[in-house]
Amino acid sequence: MKSSLTYFRLPFAFTLIGLAMTYWLGYQTTGTVAGAMSFFLIGSILAILEISLSFDNAIVNANILKTMDPKWQYRFLTWGIVIAVFGMRIVFPLAVVAVAAKIGPIEAVVLAAGNPEEYARIMDEAHIGISAFGGTFLMMVALTYFLDQTKEVDWVKGIERRLRRWASIRGLEIAFVLSSALVVSVALPAAESATFLFAAICGLVTFLAVELVAHFLDAAKETRAAAAKGGLGAFLYLEVLDASFSFDGVIGAFALTQNLFLIAIGLGIGAFYVRAMTIMLVERNTLSQFRYLEHGAFYSVLALSVIMYAQSLLHVPEVITGLIGAGIIALSLISSMRHNKLADTA
Repeated sequence: MKSSLTYFRLPFAFTLIGLAMTYWLGYQTTGTVAGAMSFFLIGSILAILEISLSFDNAIVNANILKTMDPKWQYRFLTWGIVIAVFGMRIVFPLAVVAVAAKIGPIEAVVLAAGNPEEYARIMDEAHIGISAFGGTFLMMVALTYFLDQTKEVDWVKGIERRLRRWASIRGLEIAFVLSSALVVSVALPAAESATFLFAAICGLVTFLAVELVAHFLDAAKETRAAAAKGGLGAFLYLEVLDASFSFDGVIGAFALTQNLFLIAIGLGIGAFYVRAMTIMLVERNTLSQFRYLEHGAFYSVLALSVIMYAQSLLHVPEVITGLIGAGIIALSLISSMRHNKLADTA
């Protein structure tokens, strides 16, 4: 079996390259060693923040990847990292600014390089829609996991058993998400309320569309786990899921710096660690060894979705978000280890 360090060779290499690039970027931007060190420090913080926010992402990815055909596993772990690093960390912020400011992609790049303050302002104004879209998608992911009659293992038994019983109520998760979106939209000012509600509906439609595509591409399959073996449907699902996890980090990064390229490098380093953690979880079959780890990840996803909704009303520091997710997963890991110990002594 590979050692744990083997899985992280590429992330370690990219970390060294990325941090060197942050120093160079800082020196080129400010012309001083102090400025270069400031960029280096911010890049390091962004990477750590992204890694701390991504434990649940890696576990959820592994949960789906473990049932996929090896060919599609490889495609997600190679093409997917390109999309994660360049698509979500560079193209996505540029696309948001281009749409919000009604300018072309080239003008958005020029704006990011020449007027980062204005670029950051436009990104900040777009956070309502982004939080609504990402929060809705992630909430549907978490609720679909818990509202499943075929689910056999429960961690928080009082809650999860009740949710399994309610799973027979058709469309319950959709009704809950729409109700939550309505409550938040009512609490927002009129102009932002319409934006939030529209983005939330778009997030819901995107989730349902990806689910439909997955089932359509694998019509002969009966469950999403089986459908995942078909490949393309699960690949699309994972890409949208990965993007939803990235929204929070990308928007939150602007609280630390307005430099798009520094954000891309810092968060890109974190994305490589997510890939490495995902591969390790799949190859070592970690989810079957720690029976509640998967539950912890989906509770963390649910918590993140609620935080993204809350961020439309108030500022929630990204450090708090990361600590909540890591704390839930740590508890699930401890519970799993306790269960394994009891099983061994029985």
